[in-house]
Amino acid sequence: MNFLNLIRWKNLLLIALVQYLIKYTLLEPFLGTVNLSVTLSFFGFTLLVLATLCLAAAGYIINDIYDIEIDKVNRPERVIVGNSISEKTANTLFITFNIAGVLIGFYLSNLIGKNGFFALFVIISALLYIYATYLKQMLLVGNFVISILVALSLIIVGLFDLLPAITPENQETQITFFKIILDYAVFAFVINFIREIVKDIEDIDGEYKAGFNTLPIAFGRNRAIKVVFALSIMLLFGVVYYIITFLYSQLLVVAYFLTFIMAPLIYICIKSYTAETKKELRLISNLLKLVMLIGILSMALYQFVLLG
Repeated sequence: MNFLNLIRWKNLLLIALVQYLIKYTLLEPFLGTVNLSVTLSFFGFTLLVLATLCLAAAGYIINDIYDIEIDKVNRPERVIVGNSISEKTANTLFITFNIAGVLIGFYLSNLIGKNGFFALFVIISALLYIYATYLKQMLLVGNFVISILVALSLIIVGLFDLLPAITPENQETQITFFKIILDYAVFAFVINFIREIVKDIEDIDGEYKAGFNTLPIAFGRNRAIKVVFALSIMLLFGVVYYIITFLYSQLLVVAYFLTFIMAPLIYICIKSYTAETKKELRLISNLLKLVMLIGILSMALYQFVLLG
């Protein structure tokens, strides 16, 4: 169980779920219905998911290795590296997952005839290492980079499944679906960026001791909470704009967004304005994660939007 907690198995399941949702609720249902083509078979797509999960697991491991002292301050009961799993073993696991992810990415890139796509897996691997060892200490830079990587876990599906299948005949349709994936990636980016700031506020004691320069350390805890509130308001208005612009004629979809996305976001805005304790911050962080998942699940409703 310690190994599963080290690689954040729940987060890995969430990543896999999101990628399979894109493939099998947003793309596959439209094959033969609109002029849409995809590249990856079930086997190829499973390789893509597996490569993503290997790199993500490696990222979680290296992050824990470099956060040992911080976690001893913020959450000593949850420290794994150095307790139940040695640092040497953790480093071996990090290297193993990294190599596996990059090699699978290399094979997959050759499988679809896009050798250049292999570089993406190398870049992701390098960014996760640089984030854990250096970038996360910098003001907002680490938050931005890790949120980009979260968004990229969605975009990569479009890159590997849609782009290689583009022809002059289906170009417009392929781009339309890729833009939908990009919209969800932007949503995931913003949600995760807010959540990273919330986690920095929650972990301010350990990160201050480690010499980090996160937003709450640089500008103060109260100001950082107000930034979370402001960003949450912006996200809320962004979702409203999206509903009005693209979904207004689909009552079922609008009802879904209002009930399961808008309502929790309003609650998050209220809580983020008054949050003071770690318990309240943890609640906001968990709610943001839940809103991200619920938002991604709305992909299953797009057949009503595009075929309605």
